[in-house]
Amino acid sequence: MPTWDEILHEIGTTTNVLDLTRRKYVKALSDYTGRNTIIYYSAFLQKPQLVSKGVDFSINDNDKMGFMTVVNKLDPNKGLDLLLHTPGGNVAATESIVSYLKQKFGDDIRAIIPQMAMSAGTMIACACKSIVMGKQSNLGPIDPQFNGVPAHAILEEFNTIMADVKADPSRIIVWREILQKYTPTLIGECDKAIKWSKNIVADWLKENMFKTADNKDVLAANIVSQLSDHKGTYTHARHLGFDKLVPMGLIIEKLEDDQTLQDKVLSVHHSTIISMSQTQATKIIENDMGKAYIQSI
Repeated sequence: MPTWDEILHEIGTTTNVLDLTRRKYVKALSDYTGRNTIIYYSAFLQKPQLVSKGVDFSINDNDKMGFMTVVNKLDPNKGLDLLLHTPGGNVAATESIVSYLKQKFGDDIRAIIPQMAMSAGTMIACACKSIVMGKQSNLGPIDPQFNGVPAHAILEEFNTIMADVKADPSRIIVWREILQKYTPTLIGECDKAIKWSKNIVADWLKENMFKTADNKDVLAANIVSQLSDHKGTYTHARHLGFDKLVPMGLIIEKLEDDQTLQDKVLSVHHSTIISMSQTQATKIIENDMGKAYIQSI
C-alpha cells in the first residue's frame, strides 16, 4: 500500500531547492548520529496571522498520518532522534502519537529541541530517554489549554470568583459577564485535562527516562509538579531553559558539548525555518530518507 508521500510523487509532485537543502541536512544529521531522524516542525512563529483564519499549528490527530508516513520503512533497531519545534496542542493526539512512536522504537527515542517545544511538545520530550537542548532551547509548562486559554488559568479565575461571591454575594453582578463565558462542563473538563496530562507525563518519565532509577516515582512526581505548577511558572508561555530544567531532575544533554552535533542540528533547524518562511508550508514532518508529510495553506 503506497503512503501519502508516495501517492503525491506518483501524481507528479516535484521537489524544490528548499526541500532538497533541508533534506540534505536532515540526512547529514542522521549519518552523524547513526540514528533514525524525524523532524516535526510547525510554522507557528512564521505565520501567526493565520491562526485567525483557522490554520491549526498545534499537535493534532492529523499529525498521526504524518508520523505513519515518515516512520514507514525506518529500521526500528536504530532508535529515533525526534526534532521538535511546536507550540503544543491536543493532549489526546499527543498521547496517541507518543504511543505509536514507542510501539515502533521502544524506549530508544531522544528528543532534540533546537529552539522550542511548548506544552504538549514538552510532554513528548518527557516521554523520551533524554532531551538534547542548546542554550537557546526552551520547553514550557505542561498545562493543557481550552480555546487558547490555559486550564489552570480558568480554574484559578473561577475559584477567585467563587471566593469573592461567597464573601459578598452582591459581587455576582461584577462577575456576571465573565461567568457567562463558562459552559456547564468547562470547569470539570479543565480539572480532568490537568490530571490527565500530569498522569501520562509521570507515567512516561517512569517508563523511560527514569526506568532504572530506584526513586523514579519521586523523580517523576517532582518534575510533573514543577512543570504543571501554574503559580510557579506564572504563564503558559513561560520559556524554560536547561538552567531551570536540569535542577528539576530531567536528563538533559547539552548541545554545546558536541560541536559537530550542534552544527548539524542547527543546520536542520535553520533550513526548515527558511522552508516554512518562504513557502506555504504550515507544518513539516520528515525523515532522513527524504519522506515528508507537509501541510500547506
